[in-house]
Amino acid sequence: HVQLVESGGGSVQAGRSQRLSCAASGYDGTMYCVAWFRQVPGKQREGVAAIRTDLVSTYYADSVEGRFTISQGSDKNTIFLQMDDLKPEDTAVYFCAATEGRCIPYGPLSQDQYAYWGQGTQVTVSS
Repeated sequence: HVQLVESGGGSVQAGRSQRLSCAASGYDGTMYCVAWFRQVPGKQREGVAAIRTDLVSTYYADSVEGRFTISQGSDKNTIFLQMDDLKPEDTAVYFCAATEGRCIPYGPLSQDQYAYWGQGTQVTVSS
């Protein structure tokens, strides 16, 4: 079965950088749409970055545009989220999500688009 395993979370000071990794396994074919979401207690899960792996098109939430970068590893099974200039409001549990679909019909930053989810990794940014 499909497994997504996140790593790289932890505590960091504001203004610093951190990189998250998502390792995918157990699937046939191609995951065309992969994304990172985040969630804080009491709030809805928010899509922060997504990538169309065949086109290498990327999508970002306004809140992270210019600071976060999503990319694909050379093995095609790993997706990274490089987070720069971190802010306390970036504190959340970050989840990796993937689907065989081409980021439609719900859109790359909609959680309804995704069939597979990781367990999440905590990122805490202190001021």
